[in-house]
Order: sequence, then structure tokens, then C-alpha cells
Amino acid sequence: MKITQEYISKKLTESRKNGDDSDGYAEIPVKPNTLLKCAAVLVPLAFSGGEWHLLFTRRTDRVQSHKGQVSFPGGACDDGETTPEQTALREAEEEIGMQRGDVQILGRLSQLITISSYRVTPVVGVIPFPYAFKVAGIEVARVFTIPLLWLSDRNNYWEFFLRDSERSLITYHPFDGELLWGATARMTVTFLKTIGTLTGK
Repeated sequence: MKITQEYISKKLTESRKNGDDSDGYAEIPVKPNTLLKCAAVLVPLAFSGGEWHLLFTRRTDRVQSHKGQVSFPGGACDDGETTPEQTALREAEEEIGMQRGDVQILGRLSQLITISSYRVTPVVGVIPFPYAFKVAGIEVARVFTIPLLWLSDRNNYWEFFLRDSERSLITYHPFDGELLWGATARMTVTFLKTIGTLTGK
């Protein structure tokens, strides 16, 4: 299967047409009447060495939450932002110096409700690579990529149900010293399922 920007965009559009994701899906069960906070992340696709990669960041140990965890660039919505694309692009610019005009938006994934009560909209976009990233040293310790083919191999991650919960946790095997798990891993697998690249098992 040849993966092109047009193919990915088409699959994202088809996925949204086939299901209403306005309520999102929960990383773990959410209590009724929980006030959910708005957030968005950029799921950056980079083409390098003849294949697609996803770009991730590792948070520093100085941030308030999710210290040292692997994540996509993103965060909470600011007042006045009316679309998840605005939030995702602003956060990517603040965190890794990715200029908004350098990102070609392809579409969105289903929203994810996190254990910290955020309703996160993942926004998929293609970025030029290599790129002169300018990381926010307080927030971001490292920027790195993982090949899409490696991420798509089901033998490289496992999924198990949490105790007394209907939700599961996804954890990848370490790659280049980095551990992808939790909400970011779930968004990654959701993306791979959407574009139909999962293999193995």
C-alpha cells in the first residue's frame, strides 16, 4: 500500500463522516457531570528516508504534569481559539518552534477524554523534515521521530485492560530510548487504525 498525503487525508475525512466523535471516547471511565477542559495536539507526519514518521516530544521534569512523558506537541485551548487547529498549531509553535505556515493540515482524529479531564482533539498535519526546531527548554527535553512502519507493527506494542475498568492501556516497546504509552499511544494507534496500516499479531 502506498501511503500519500492524499490517501491519509481521504481516510481521515471518511472516518469523520462515518461516526460522530463530538462526545469523544474516554481513556478511562469518566464520572457523570465531569467538567471537561478543551485541548488539542498536533500529530506531525514527517517524510524522511523514503518513509513516513510520526514526530513526538519528551516533556521535561520541570513541567507541572506528565513529567518526562512522550507526547505530541499540544495543550489546553486559549481564550478566543475557536478550532482545535488553532490550538494545536499555537502549541506546536510555542513548544518546538514549528511555524504555523509550515504545517499542512490533513484532518482530525476522534477526540480523546483523558484521565486528567481534558477533551483532546488530535489534528494531523504534515511537516517539512529535517526542520530547525527551537524547543521550549522548560517544557520539551527532546524532539524525535518514530517510523510509521514500526509503530504499525502490533508486535511492537501491547494493550491490556486496567483493573476494575472497561478501558485499556496501550504501551509500546522502547524505541531509541523513549517509551510511548498512555493517551499519546492510544492516539497513535487510533491514527494507524484510521489509515489502515496496522500489521502483525
